Amino acid sequence: MGKVSILYVEDEPFLGRIVKESLESREFAVHMVNDGKDAVPVFQQQRPQICVLDIMLPNKDGYAIASEIRRIDAEVPIIFVTAKTQTEDVVKGFETGGNDYLRKPFSMEELIVRVNNLLKLSRKSTTPGSDAITLGRYSFHPQRYELRMGDAVRKLSHREAMLLTVLAETRNVIVQRKDVLMKVWGDDSFFNSRNLDVYITKLRDYLKEDSGVEIVTIKGVGYRFVTPT
Repeated sequence: MGKVSILYVEDEPFLGRIVKESLESREFAVHMVNDGKDAVPVFQQQRPQICVLDIMLPNKDGYAIASEIRRIDAEVPIIFVTAKTQTEDVVKGFETGGNDYLRKPFSMEELIVRVNNLLKLSRKSTTPGSDAITLGRYSFHPQRYELRMGDAVRKLSHREAMLLTVLAETRNVIVQRKDVLMKVWGDDSFFNSRNLDVYITKLRDYLKEDSGVEIVTIKGVGYRFVTPT
């Protein structure tokens, strides 16, 4: 089996060199770009298996790059790497097609874990119906990041799919907020806690067409995901 191909877009030369060399030492094939305008042409030429994108770039930012990549390939995993930490920046990243979000400064081990996790998820079987979870009138396909109702299909981000999976696995019982944070983000920091609030709101909006499906907040404790039995 050949090396996993990564598109890495980063305009900081020192950081870029360190990350590229570290990834290559772990047998990844890295196509590094330092100018935003060159990212999509390289993606089209190389067709990498995963993309790691900085957000603040010359000529074209990571959001715009991700949006263009998504029009070419709806499935390739995308990780945003950035110093931006506001909740609205995180939300925008996922809305433009990101699957994961890594804040600077970061450890190489954390990046490698996230890359491998997304690659593992993307390689799972995509046989129709093989991973379906019934949630009222919805059909949730965690391996394909899809939430379906009839012919309507909503593509979910990596985090959205992880969160909905945790809720689905604990449906109709109370799950502790800290447990959700640890399973989905790996820690319960204030930043991730704010992210959780954002994602709960997004999932509620996605599930609003079925009144029998509800994410109930248990104040000071966590959540109860109510679905028809």
